[in-house]
Amino acid sequence: MKKAVTAKTNSATRTDSASPSRMIDGRIKELGDWRGEMLGRVRGLIKEADPDVVEEWKWRGVPVWEHDGIICTGETYKAVVKLTFAKGAALDDPSGLFNSSLEGNVRRAIDIREGEKINEKALKTLVRAAVELNASKKKPTKKRSA
Repeated sequence: MKKAVTAKTNSATRTDSASPSRMIDGRIKELGDWRGEMLGRVRGLIKEADPDVVEEWKWRGVPVWEHDGIICTGETYKAVVKLTFAKGAALDDPSGLFNSSLEGNVRRAIDIREGEKINEKALKTLVRAAVELNASKKKPTKKRSA
């Protein structure tokens, strides 16, 4: 059974059978400003860090990158592009990228404002660490007896 994907386009909600990747393409284009450019840039870095990443479109319009679980989400607000790492509190962040949602026990986020540059090498390292953490927490598949 194919599930519907919902996207917000031109202030209207529509159901579409477009792939999550195409929905993210649409969001980047729809934004048409620095936020779209930044979302596209971090998306590219995530894909460079993990070529096997799976793109999803969840919660009525949030780009999500997964590999053995959620790596991070890419939300756009008026003043920031926010990358929220699902298990960020468990990740080492020696470069200090995390600058938001620091008080929680699970998630951590990176708020990127207009004109800010992101440490690309550090972001890729963080993405790879999130993938490794997800893989280490992956439940082994049960073997069926014949």
